[in-house]
Amino acid sequence: MIRTRLVISEKPSVAMSLSKVLGATSRKDGYMEGGGWLVSWCVGHLVELAPADAYDPRYSKWAYDDLPIIPQPWQFQVLPDTRKQFNILRQLMSRDDVDTVICATDAGREGELIFRLTYDLCKCTKPVKRLWISSMEESAIRKGFDNLADGRKYDNLYAAALCRAKADWLIGINGTRLFTTLYKGKTLNVGRVLTPTLTLLAEREAAIEHFKKEKFYTVELDAQGIRASSGKFNSKTDAEKLRSACLGKTAVVQSVTRKDKTERPPKLYDLTTLQREANRLFDYTAQQALDYLQSLYEKRLATYPRTDSRYLTEDMAEGLPALCATVAGALSFMVGQPLPVHAAQVVDSSKVTDHHAVIPTAEIAGADLAALPTGERNILYMIAVRLLCAVGEPHTYAETAVTLDCGGTSFMTKGRTVAAAGWKGTEKAFLSTLKQKAEEPAPSLPVLSDGQRLEGADALLKQGTTSPPARFTEDTLLPAMENASADDFAKLEDVERTGLGTPATRAATIEKLVKSGFVERKKKQLLPTEKGLALSWAMPDQLKAAKLTAEWEDRLGAVERGELAPEDFMAGITAMLTGLVRSYRNVAVAPSPLSESGRAGIGKCPRCGKNVVEGKKSFYCEGYHDTPSCGFALWKNDRFFTSKRKELTKKIAASLLKTGRAAVTGLFSEKKGVFYDATVVLNDDGGKFVRFKLEFDNKSTEKKGK
Repeated sequence: MIRTRLVISEKPSVAMSLSKVLGATSRKDGYMEGGGWLVSWCVGHLVELAPADAYDPRYSKWAYDDLPIIPQPWQFQVLPDTRKQFNILRQLMSRDDVDTVICATDAGREGELIFRLTYDLCKCTKPVKRLWISSMEESAIRKGFDNLADGRKYDNLYAAALCRAKADWLIGINGTRLFTTLYKGKTLNVGRVLTPTLTLLAEREAAIEHFKKEKFYTVELDAQGIRASSGKFNSKTDAEKLRSACLGKTAVVQSVTRKDKTERPPKLYDLTTLQREANRLFDYTAQQALDYLQSLYEKRLATYPRTDSRYLTEDMAEGLPALCATVAGALSFMVGQPLPVHAAQVVDSSKVTDHHAVIPTAEIAGADLAALPTGERNILYMIAVRLLCAVGEPHTYAETAVTLDCGGTSFMTKGRTVAAAGWKGTEKAFLSTLKQKAEEPAPSLPVLSDGQRLEGADALLKQGTTSPPARFTEDTLLPAMENASADDFAKLEDVERTGLGTPATRAATIEKLVKSGFVERKKKQLLPTEKGLALSWAMPDQLKAAKLTAEWEDRLGAVERGELAPEDFMAGITAMLTGLVRSYRNVAVAPSPLSESGRAGIGKCPRCGKNVVEGKKSFYCEGYHDTPSCGFALWKNDRFFTSKRKELTKKIAASLLKTGRAAVTGLFSEKKGVFYDATVVLNDDGGKFVRFKLEFDNKSTEKKGK
């Protein structure tokens, strides 16, 4: 029998790139085949942790008394939309000619989890090899397949990934249900990363609200074209006295200090710094920047996007000059620009974890850059320019500090003279294509000497106001998330990732806060909504403090290193959740914005009088999830209406709630095969399902639904 190896990637596009290199060119249903290789894919998460109601149907309704929900044993499910691909993988794994399965999902915790859950649910026991690469270039792929690792080497990585997924499930399911049932309003999404991130925004908003602006005054001196400023005055009267004392007088140069300074080239991009700069330059959200970069990676134009490193490995140093020349040749604005390559500035293997920094690949030379979508092209230019800047010459300049004396008071000014543009020349050339100017340095100053007199000074009074902390943008929120609880992380050794979330998940966290209605975007700014503020203040410290993330990452790192059993990690999470739920037993909360559903009512509930609002599948009472439940809901798929080929619309539901009746035309009789008009009457007896009946002119006929 011919020996065949099965390669499983994370996405079809990656599988196509691998197939091309391996020679698996025959396209089949859900996989490629050829040259002794089968290459297939997972389409992201094929398998996920099962929802709560998979363990017990009663969990389909939310009740405090059911908390905490701690699955034993854990169950997994195949997503309906991807079941076909799962079945294809299961068939491929079970083929007699397949003797080895190669995990080629993204090299990291999440990629390992995606593969292992699929492998385990398929009940496969064949040997596993691991492909671990950071670039989709053909040379990188070939090198990776020449150096496949034993899959067992990554068992602890999988254990840590599964622990993280289970812990997030437990916090999300139990925390969300706990506070939603407590406040009896709109679903309150709670998460290990989500909640502390919301708290960052809420605390900043509070600082802005409590900030008291204060006026201050300065005097600006103009002495023969040299502008210098005094210190700040709290009193306008004092500042005006100085202005009057200086007006038309002579300013004397007290001191002239000149220093040669150097601004070293910037580091390469990791995902977070790229997302920040994309927000500054192009107003892209963090998620948009990640999506554009992911597409470039799959097109082999950029290296792996989800990295937290800003350096390259030593083995990449030799090829950097050629890569930089190729990249510069693809950028029209680099014509005539110097191209020094100091590889040592960007190479440090000790600072590379799963993946090296984001850089363009040599494929840029043959790519039609003009044909790329605008977002992808902008991101590609960014990482190309950053590579050339990072290996470039330092920017050097002379800074001159001058102190003038006038009216018995010192005035200060600074000037700058550029000695060598260095890497900033490349940056300036790029920014000019965007019609943006590089940051303007202080203007140069004329040659001055101590004791020099400058006659006929002019003096102006300037008023300023102290500024509150700035609201977060994605540019500033991302580093705040990355450095949250830095003091706690500093106490922990060998923690792989710091802050809230990881480079790969922070963008999704921001998007979820926006979609959940807890945060809103106003231009570039991110503002917590009224509900977001209320949720943040309602959360206990153990859920909203970044310290929890620091402690978890420390323990997950121990699991990954084989120093802590996964069972012990999960026991700690379970104990924390159990204590949290118990602490809210018999707690009554005051009315707040959290108690509102956030949906416009279409009428009043005939059972309890609360608002009835529209959901995806029903028009339901806001007390539906209360304990005990009101239970009132008008289901859109109620057979009473579907059997008559009629939709239960918002208009019909509103009429039923207002008057108990709704005139409906075009009802279908299954028995007679004809259409007719009638009045639908609400006939609710308080049971599990609401009932209806029909009334006709001159006679009454009852037809009950559920």
